[in-house]
Amino acid sequence: MPKISAEKLNAELAKNIISPVYLLTGEDVYRKNLVVEKIRAILHPDDFNSYQNESDKADLGEVLALANTAPVFSENRLIVLTGIEKLRKEPKEALIRYLDNPLPTTTLILTHNDSKKMKAEKVLAEVCSDAGRVTNFDELKKDELNGWVRQKMQEKGLKPDFESVDLLCEMVGSELNALENEIEKLWLYTAERENKSVTKEDVLTCIGFSKEENPFELSNAITACNKTRAVQLADKLVDDGEEPVAILSKMTFPILKMARIKRLSEMGMSPSEILRTAGLMYWESKLVSQARFFPSQKSFLNALNRIIEADSAFKSSTAADPKILLKGILLTLFNK
Repeated sequence: MPKISAEKLNAELAKNIISPVYLLTGEDVYRKNLVVEKIRAILHPDDFNSYQNESDKADLGEVLALANTAPVFSENRLIVLTGIEKLRKEPKEALIRYLDNPLPTTTLILTHNDSKKMKAEKVLAEVCSDAGRVTNFDELKKDELNGWVRQKMQEKGLKPDFESVDLLCEMVGSELNALENEIEKLWLYTAERENKSVTKEDVLTCIGFSKEENPFELSNAITACNKTRAVQLADKLVDDGEEPVAILSKMTFPILKMARIKRLSEMGMSPSEILRTAGLMYWESKLVSQARFFPSQKSFLNALNRIIEADSAFKSSTAADPKILLKGILLTLFNK
């Protein structure tokens, strides 16, 4: 049986098709756990025929002996061994020997959480593929993550606009467990709302920011080339007690993004090529169209040099006045 996609694996499970061996790889623990629970729901093993443990805490000899034992008063036995990238050489060799001829009444699920190490696990991948199913669950990126969030919100009856989904992904990241928790909060927050609409203001409120505390406001001011507003926001963040190095980080990211867009634009790339090459999200296409208004490459270079100097000063505690250093970066960037 060959390696299959997550979609095909879930389609098989929807039809109650079960294999004797599963190797679930990749960093996305959330989706791997969902597969484990789906298989558990199909087999519905009792306590006598169910075992789950982390590989480095389990006695692999006992686990494999259990895997080779017929289920007790049941048709199936389920064994889940997580984090098998932690197995040492000899236990792993014993596991591979079992996988060469697995017991049909045992369903053995193995999870491997290190993509770099998995590249060297060719023998393990091959025997698992021959005996059952091998499926990779990398963390969702960009449009896939956006689509996953939108689907989850719609399953809850919510009607998010594009900006709310984009903002939620940008603020929380690709950790699906955390995203699901935030979606649950949004569902509760909008419970009394008839049309179940969700806006970016709702996202900010549920995550813990008011309109005045929008964590992207400084970044937005910089990418909009609004020098006055950017300086005001940087000063306010210092006054509010935020660490200067953290403020510097908020400034550096949009500046680097703008410099990258400007360079690619001046190379004559089309907007779609710039989006792809710069690794931008589709909603950032407006930045590409504004590239002609961005500072010159010389201004970007000078600002980045000042960022390096400020970073060293903040980390060595030699900065006399963080406001002066932060303001200097912005004035250098937007120097006409």
